[in-house]
Amino acid sequence: MRKFMVTLCVGVILLVATFGASAQTDDAWIPGLGSFVLPGLGQLLNDQMDRALVHFGVSVAIWTLGFYSALILPPMAFATPVLALAWHVYSGFDAYNIAKDQGFTIGFVDNGIGFALNY
Repeated sequence: MRKFMVTLCVGVILLVATFGASAQTDDAWIPGLGSFVLPGLGQLLNDQMDRALVHFGVSVAIWTLGFYSALILPPMAFATPVLALAWHVYSGFDAYNIAKDQGFTIGFVDNGIGFALNY
């Protein structure tokens, strides 16, 4: 497992070094993917704290209300994951579009020693 993690980290570093060197990269997928996995994370990466809290709060509310409503109406146990997936997709799509409009990029600084996040 340790060798796999080291290989994965080296592979990611090589990919970033290879594709991060170009002048114009489209890194908007990073907030999109982050917000798909955890709604609000992409909005947080886009420096939109209010929107991040709303997206995360709606996600928690969907799961919480779905759990308690499934206790009363058992068919809601099937509807809750569908609603949650739809919200995750919407949140990721929203974060991707905002990042693309802002020109979100992530990569190395010019002298190659630091790390930069531009939006």
